[in-house]
Amino acid sequence: KQPSSQKLDRIAGDLLDLTKLERHDYAVLFRHKMGLNRYGPALSGPISSGPADVAAAGSDSKPAEKTAFDIRLEKYDAAVKIKIIKEVRSFTDLGLKEAKELVEKVPAVLKKGLTKEEAAAIVEKLKELGASVVLE
Repeated sequence: KQPSSQKLDRIAGDLLDLTKLERHDYAVLFRHKMGLNRYGPALSGPISSGPADVAAAGSDSKPAEKTAFDIRLEKYDAAVKIKIIKEVRSFTDLGLKEAKELVEKVPAVLKKGLTKEEAAAIVEKLKELGASVVLE
């Protein structure tokens, strides 16, 4: 077994080798594994331990309103690909290469965890450029 300092150095090195998109995916996975809400602080209250808890939680009269939205690029015209890549770079912290790869692998989620207002503004810009975008 590795001493803890060597193990931590190896893990830190592996994390630094990830691309920005991979780091984002890792952060989401890490928060999920730690029992944290997808975009916020830890969940409060008892942890669900079985079907009875799920049934009790599902008996609320009104479902919770969605507060975090994802932007998914479905398709775009090849003639506006460069403009789409530039727009993606404007609202993400991706470099040119990462943004290009993301746009080329449509359908793809461009940005996660946005408020409805932020997401609507980005969706509108992308639609003006000629992209087919979905707000999830």
